[in-house]
Amino acid sequence: MSQSLEDSDNLSTTINSFNTIQSERNYQQAQDSLRQILVNLDLSQRERFGLEAEIAELSNMLIKLDRSVFQVAVFGMVGRGKSSLLNALIGQEIFQAGALHGVTKERQQVVWEIDNWQDEFDLDKDTPATLQEAIEFIDTPGIDEVEGVERQLLAHDIARQVDLILFIIAGDITELELQTLSQLRSAGKPILLVFNKVDRYPDQDKLAIYAKICDDRVREILSPNEIIMVAAAPVAISADRREDGSMGVSYAPGVPQVAELKWRIVEILQREGKSLAALNAMLAADRIQQQVIARKMGSREDAANDIIWQSVMTKSIAIAINPITAADIIAGAAIDIAMIIRLSKFYGMPMTRSGATKLLQSMAIGMGGLTISELAVNLGLSGVKGLLAILAPATGGISIAPYTAVALTQASIAGVATYTVGQVTKTYLANGASWGDNSPKSVIAQILDTIDKHSIVDRIKQELANKT
Repeated sequence: MSQSLEDSDNLSTTINSFNTIQSERNYQQAQDSLRQILVNLDLSQRERFGLEAEIAELSNMLIKLDRSVFQVAVFGMVGRGKSSLLNALIGQEIFQAGALHGVTKERQQVVWEIDNWQDEFDLDKDTPATLQEAIEFIDTPGIDEVEGVERQLLAHDIARQVDLILFIIAGDITELELQTLSQLRSAGKPILLVFNKVDRYPDQDKLAIYAKICDDRVREILSPNEIIMVAAAPVAISADRREDGSMGVSYAPGVPQVAELKWRIVEILQREGKSLAALNAMLAADRIQQQVIARKMGSREDAANDIIWQSVMTKSIAIAINPITAADIIAGAAIDIAMIIRLSKFYGMPMTRSGATKLLQSMAIGMGGLTISELAVNLGLSGVKGLLAILAPATGGISIAPYTAVALTQASIAGVATYTVGQVTKTYLANGASWGDNSPKSVIAQILDTIDKHSIVDRIKQELANKT
């Protein structure tokens, strides 16, 4: 039996060690990724305009990871005791508390060193990997003092950045509180519902309210073990004898009852603090990187499209006037590769000829039917075009008209293929030389669905006609 318990303890230790190592790796990877994104933003001053807040958020997220800070935000209506609760957790009067109309008008924050809690909870200082070095507590305005849309934005903006949310109530939960709690839950962060001011209720009433809080409405959002009762600023009442000999009542600040909440915060911090911080950083990085990509795509769209169209016309003309089959294929591939290299320089990620060739090959596989049909038609039409060119002297120039028709058809097919290659390359480069979460084939399929081949063919034929 003792051997079995020992084996179980060894297994638990091994699992915990593995989880710690994995958390450290995730954390380090998040730091490296954020640092790399900031270094490789490659935005012009014009492109940065309007993205200052997002870029600052990325920088702050990296600073947060470098300093090993775990962020805890507090939400609640006016008079629920948010600031008092934070003061009780910290053990100092740092946040301004007041009962009337709410004192916190905008976001307030303070960083608290985790060492202050390690001794209190006898935390294992030899295994700090799962702990952050500090907690940043963030106080927010009362949710009922902020307009509906602004309240949603405030909740959304703060919730997506922090690692843990404390939602404070002081009695049965209201519809507004329930609505806001649901919005915060959608951020996917751990939430503790804190029932404050329990010292004001008789035990029976306190338990009845707690049971009601745990009803089906809240159960859809939180489990009962995520609901904690506290008294952040209790009042101690004592009987005093007055000078005239009569008895009176005096009130004095009592000892805050927040030990369970403290422990739950530390428990979450110890169990998954670094993983949560790393996940938040990656979610923020992904969201902001998508905005950066969209900005790059938007601001560089016209210039990139000019490069692509120049390549389309160069290839179309080369294909149209060249009667030699092998030369058509070789020249067409060379023009596509040159276009990829030009676009890569334009997007600040210059490629070598070898790299551009490999990218073209991967796109050719993804383009599947379009590439095969282009090659087959090129081979067939090149043969016909070559024959018509040879026959031109013998027919007294009669074969020139069909030669031109064949050349235009061949040029149009080649031009559409180059246009597609250009659009796919543009998307790939704007995404940071990456296909994102999708495969090359799916990215190409999405782009092909948006391309109007008939309008491209018409434009190619019109420009070719203007040049002849």
